[in-house]
Parts: sequence; structure tokens; C-alpha cells
Amino acid sequence: MTTITVKGMSCGHCQKAVTQAVESIKGTSHVKVNLDTGTAEFAETGTVDLEAVKTAIRDTGFEVP
Repeated sequence: MTTITVKGMSCGHCQKAVTQAVESIKGTSHVKVNLDTGTAEFAETGTVDLEAVKTAIRDTGFEVP
């Protein structure tokens, strides 16, 4: 599992937006976004471009350090 820190999430809508952003990247599966810890976790089913995942999250309006 790969874990990314996501800043700025505060509600279920935020959680859903980040989940959909990560799921949109080829090679990701089993996405779990945790509001309490401020993380997005996913399994890799193939080669995943980590920068593409981070960009997708940023494009939804959240900060990825």
C-alpha cells in the first residue's frame, strides 16, 4: 500500500473527492481516504505515476506536501 499525506480535508465530500481523484489514476485500487489522519492510501495494480496521483489530488483543491 502507498500512503500520501493530504492537507485540507474536513468532511465526507472532501473524502469522496480525493478518493475519486486517486481512483482516476491508472494502476490504483483499494483506495482508502482517512479524514482523521489526513491520508490517502491505495494499492498498486501496476506501475503508478505517483506524481500523477499527487497532481490529481491537488487539482481537486487539496494540498499534497
